[in-house]
Amino acid sequence: MQKRGPADQADGDSRDSKRAVRTEGARDEQERVDTDSLEPMPDGGVVDQQPSDGDDEINRQFESIKETRKQRAIGWAALAGLLGFLTYQGFAATEFFDDDTDFTWGHFSSRMTEYFPMAEITDLGGFSVRIIDVRVYWEFIRDMNLIYDPEVGSLIFQFPVNLTDLYAFVFVELGIFSIFGEAGTTLAMGLVGTVLGFPLALLFSILATERVLPFPFNFVFRAVMSFIRAIPAIIWALIFVALVGLGATAATLAIGFNTIGNLGRLFVEDLEELEDGPIEAMQTTGANKSEIVFFGMLSQVRTSFIAWTLYIFEINVRAAVTVGVIGAGGLGAIVAAQQNQLNYQEMMATLFVIFVLILLVELFSQRLRARLRSDEEKRSWRELIFGFPARMADSLRQ
Repeated sequence: MQKRGPADQADGDSRDSKRAVRTEGARDEQERVDTDSLEPMPDGGVVDQQPSDGDDEINRQFESIKETRKQRAIGWAALAGLLGFLTYQGFAATEFFDDDTDFTWGHFSSRMTEYFPMAEITDLGGFSVRIIDVRVYWEFIRDMNLIYDPEVGSLIFQFPVNLTDLYAFVFVELGIFSIFGEAGTTLAMGLVGTVLGFPLALLFSILATERVLPFPFNFVFRAVMSFIRAIPAIIWALIFVALVGLGATAATLAIGFNTIGNLGRLFVEDLEELEDGPIEAMQTTGANKSEIVFFGMLSQVRTSFIAWTLYIFEINVRAAVTVGVIGAGGLGAIVAAQQNQLNYQEMMATLFVIFVLILLVELFSQRLRARLRSDEEKRSWRELIFGFPARMADSLRQ
C-alpha cells in the first residue's frame, strides 16, 4: 500500500474543504428558498406559501366548479334566448303583431256590461252606487234547476219521510244526482268517466312499465296511451255520438276514454320510480310475476295512485263542462244554449254555478288527498270552512 506524502495530504484537505464549502452553500441556498416561501404572520409566526399536493387538488376542483358554472350559465342563457325567439315567432304566428289585430278595449268593456245586470242604490244621502244585481242570476239558476230540482227534492226532503218513496227513489230510480239539477248531471259525468277509465289506466300503466314487459312490448301500451291523450275529450265525444247519439252518455264515454291516457301516464311515472328493494326481496323468495306486481309494486304507490285519481277527477269535471258545450248535457249545454240566444246574463249565471261546482270539487279532492299525507295537519270540514277567516288573518299578520 502506497503512503501519501505531505503534498498529497494537502491536496486532499483542499478538495475536502471545497466539497464542504459547496455542500454548505447548497444548504444555505435551500434554507434561503425555504425562508422565502414563508409568509410572516401578525403573531410572529410564518406560513408556508408553497402549495402542497392537497392544495393543488383543491384549486383544480375550484377551477372545475367555476368552469361548470360558466358552462351552465351559458347554457341557460342560450335556452332563454331560444325560448324568447320561439315566443316572438309564436306571437307572429298567432297574429298578435298584425295590423288587422286591433284591441278595442272600449268596445270590450261596453260588451262586458251585458254579462252583469246592474242595479242602482239611491238611498245613500244624495249619493248613488251601482252594484251587480245578483237577484237576476239567482232567478235564472232557480228557474232552470241548475243546482237543485224542487220536484225531485220534494220526494226526499219531506216530513214525515216516506221510507217507501225514499227507497224507490234511491235504489230503483237511481235519482241521487238528479236532485242537484244540471250541476248533478255534470258531476255525474265526471265521476262515472273517472270510474270507467281507472281500470284500463291501471292495466295499461302496469304493462307499459319495463319492470313488467321488456322493450319494445311495453312501448305499445305507452303509444296507445299517448294516442288517447293526444285527442281532446270533446273530439272523443263527437266520435262516440255515432255510437250512442248526442247526450250525456257520449260525453261520459269520451271522458272515460280520455282518462285512460291521462291517468295511465301519471301511473307509469310512479311505477318507473319505484324502489328496487321490496321487488328484489320478493324475487329472492320465489314470488311469481303477479305477486311482485300487486305486493311489490302497487303496494308502494297505493297512496299516490289515489291522489292522482282524485286529481284526474277534478279535471274530468271540468271536461264534462267542455264536452257539454256540444249539446251533451249538463251545465255546458246550458252555457251553449244561452250563448246562442245571446242571453249573456243567463250565461254568466251558469258560469258562476260552474265556478262554485269546480271549487267544491277541488276542495273535496284536496281534503281527501291531505288525509292521505301523514305530515298534513288534519282538519275537519267545519274547521276548514269556518276557520278560514282566522287562518287568512294569521297569514296577513305574518
